[in-house]
Amino acid sequence: MSFKATGEHNNMNQTSQSQYGFVDLLKKPVEIYVFIDPLCPQCWSLEPFLKKLTLEYGRYFTIRPIISGKLTSLNAEAFQKPEDLAKVWEKVASRTGMSCDGDLWFENPVSSPWMAALSIKAAELQGKKAGMRFLRKIQENLFLNKQNISNEEVLLRCAKESNLDVEEFKEDLHSDSAKRALQCDLKLTREMEVEEIPAIVLFNQQEEEEGIKITGLYPYNVYVNVLQEMMQKEPQAAIKPSLEEFLEYYRFVGTQEISVVFDWSESKTECEMKKLQLKQKVEKHPVKYGTFWRYVT
Repeated sequence: MSFKATGEHNNMNQTSQSQYGFVDLLKKPVEIYVFIDPLCPQCWSLEPFLKKLTLEYGRYFTIRPIISGKLTSLNAEAFQKPEDLAKVWEKVASRTGMSCDGDLWFENPVSSPWMAALSIKAAELQGKKAGMRFLRKIQENLFLNKQNISNEEVLLRCAKESNLDVEEFKEDLHSDSAKRALQCDLKLTREMEVEEIPAIVLFNQQEEEEGIKITGLYPYNVYVNVLQEMMQKEPQAAIKPSLEEFLEYYRFVGTQEISVVFDWSESKTECEMKKLQLKQKVEKHPVKYGTFWRYVT
């Protein structure tokens, strides 16, 4: 589904400059809006594809996460049926390979979806990269560690683990600025007619043309093809980093993420990670579905 880009969007990042790698400095022609909900397992399952797309084609685009509120709604009715939510989580984990433990909804359920969503906007007040690090951290705590990410103590710990200014984050969590930012995201969700998540909307910032919207999870090549269509030329994939460089940058990743990024089978990924484990460069973290790895050197 596609639609006309608004004037507000076209002016949003006209002057933005981004560095790619260590050499090239250029304006990125495409902006990708990623509509997510921190409690949505399908959004979590999008992570491997976003990592691969960023590594291969990141010099062509910027990513802007938008909190859609489609799961939270912030909809109390959904949270009255924990068994339904648990089933969805388990099903998604089995299908996608990105672990999410549905037992959370029986053992330590999220009590305030609104607070979880608000915390991401509070983190983003310290910069876009800070917001993305924080989003990843609360997803890890929610899906892997069964933490109630609406609990302020959990959020403060995630802020610390994301290298945020914790005092500033604590203040922003209860600020009007964070609330306004979240309301802007919810408004954008309505304006772009995002009815399901995850959803990705691509805009070419250099052209007055329609955006392209992709709803749901698709094979990786679909995202590459849409990027190509948006750019009206075939983008060149960058040379991937080595496995160690990848791990050093992301620090904590799943077997599924590594397999997708490097086009490896699960068994090859496990073999390569065992080699690094023997060299004491990574720690293995078994989770309910599969394995995550922490880079330690």
